[in-house]
Amino acid sequence: MIGEIDHIEIEVSDASETAEFLEKIGYEQHRQTEHHGESYEYVPSEGDGPLFEIHTVSGEETPGINHIAFAVDDIEAVSERLEEADVDSIVGPYDVEKTGRTITNFRDPDGNRFQVVSDDE
Repeated sequence: MIGEIDHIEIEVSDASETAEFLEKIGYEQHRQTEHHGESYEYVPSEGDGPLFEIHTVSGEETPGINHIAFAVDDIEAVSERLEEADVDSIVGPYDVEKTGRTITNFRDPDGNRFQVVSDDE
């Protein structure tokens, strides 16, 4: 039903500083968007690995992992299966214009947020 990790969103104190850090350890910028104010997406320069989406915290947010997202081909079917399985706090699927993706959010028993994502491209 759910496969490989698509991305991990991390809320940080300073997105620019974290972007520089990711470059130091071998990641390269994939894109920059206005998602969450200003968001950077980084992928490994070599090899496989998940995309890291980072943005500076604001308001009541605190630094840390915001969510882990899994790539899916049929987000409608996966979202329906999550509902049938009685998974908590399902929101979606809905389109995110700034990233060109369709997402569904849900929570584990401890309240941690997860996401399934489908590229609209």
